[in-house]
Amino acid sequence: MARIAPLVIDWKPDRTSNVPVTEQIVDYMCHQVSSGVWPIGARLPSQRAMAEGFGVNRSTVIAAITELTDYGIVEGLHGAGTRIVSNTWSLMLPGAPDWADYVSSGFFEANNATIQTINRMEFAPNIARLGTGELDPRLFPRDMWKQVLTEAAQEIDSLGYPPPAGMTVLREAIAAHMCRSGVNCTPAQVLITSGALQALQLISVSLLSAGSTVFAEAPSYIKSLQVFQSAGMRLSGVTMDDQGLRSDALEHALGEYRAVSGKGADAVLYTIPTNHNPTGVTMTNQHRHDLIDCCVANRLPIIEDNAYQDLYFGDEMPKPLKTMDETGMVITLGSASKSLAPGLRIGWIIANEPIVQRLADVKMQMDYGASLLSQWAFARFLTSGLYDRYLVDLKRELHRRRDAAMESLERHFLGRAHWSRPDGGFYVWLTFEQPVRTSRLFQAALKRGVLLNPGDIYDFEGDNSLRLSYAYTTPEEFEASVDVLAQVVREVL
Repeated sequence: MARIAPLVIDWKPDRTSNVPVTEQIVDYMCHQVSSGVWPIGARLPSQRAMAEGFGVNRSTVIAAITELTDYGIVEGLHGAGTRIVSNTWSLMLPGAPDWADYVSSGFFEANNATIQTINRMEFAPNIARLGTGELDPRLFPRDMWKQVLTEAAQEIDSLGYPPPAGMTVLREAIAAHMCRSGVNCTPAQVLITSGALQALQLISVSLLSAGSTVFAEAPSYIKSLQVFQSAGMRLSGVTMDDQGLRSDALEHALGEYRAVSGKGADAVLYTIPTNHNPTGVTMTNQHRHDLIDCCVANRLPIIEDNAYQDLYFGDEMPKPLKTMDETGMVITLGSASKSLAPGLRIGWIIANEPIVQRLADVKMQMDYGASLLSQWAFARFLTSGLYDRYLVDLKRELHRRRDAAMESLERHFLGRAHWSRPDGGFYVWLTFEQPVRTSRLFQAALKRGVLLNPGDIYDFEGDNSLRLSYAYTTPEEFEASVDVLAQVVREVL
């Protein structure tokens, strides 16, 4: 095998350029590789030699090598230095179009940088997820799943495409489940979706027109998504209190909206009335009746997100808004993701039949139906009584963790912050008494191994809050993470 000549660096970055020095070095090295001057298998000079050749410090060289390694262009081999390992596909990555520019020209807009970091770091090892919207995997009902999947292996004889609106047996089971909560619906009014998020996507592209306005609680989970904005709509926040969304604030927002836009029917309300995400607040019955009256008077359609309805552990289960709906103005969403298994990817829509049929037609164009195996499994959970039995134990455990979380917060933040006391779901909304730059707090906590969900990713303007979750961690883990958070807050302040 021919000996590869040593790589020669006869170039230096332009210190007068607006392009960062590290980026110039990466571009230069990519050009050397793409032109063939630096061939596959060539070993890079030592970091010290490259720093001297480029006329920069070693930290700049290390940053450039790290970036090239991330792209897959170079690879560090134990005892053999760093060698060039790719000169084709990987070279396209550094010069790829900006992702945000790309997706904004298509259907989906990009998440902001904080949300992208959260989505990535949730899968990193040794990270304490203090704000994550997911149940602790250790609460997974393994024995129940073994029973259900054993029955599936014995009974399922094919896995073809499901009907457009979903399997009949699951639609029947969900209709019965909803009826027990007071929502009188038929299987024909149920559409099975691949999670509640797809339900929102279907509604946004099938029923709402571009340019319309979606009102939502401020703060709101929907603010952390781009589903409506990607379809050309704008979000408008509505003030809430410790009893839920305020109908007087909604009335005021509607008045301002119509005065400016001159529009009357191009708006909808998105709300999470039970175990609200991110605040944990459950809307009182009086607020619910006031809200329905306001929306009826203003002909404002409602999207009711009940993803956390089954996780309410307070004294009296609140009735969904759909139970007060006499005109079909409420579309209700449900999900198995928060209560049973996010990977199941099963959600549902409750709406009038024509709406279900329209959405089902669009859904078939998206994915030809939710997983048949997932649909069958959730149907068996519902019809066998396993789901209800599981919820009893799950809500008891969530209640225990909520109480422990309250005690932890009192120990560490009494007098320095205030927070909600949820009656179900996952979340505590903590607001600091002193101004805190949550972006700095986020980064500082992450360096300590604690992943936070800053409040400003949910709010319509900057706030002083965090979304905390007691559902993913044990009380002991929550206490340890809150202890780290308290230390970081002192440092940041």
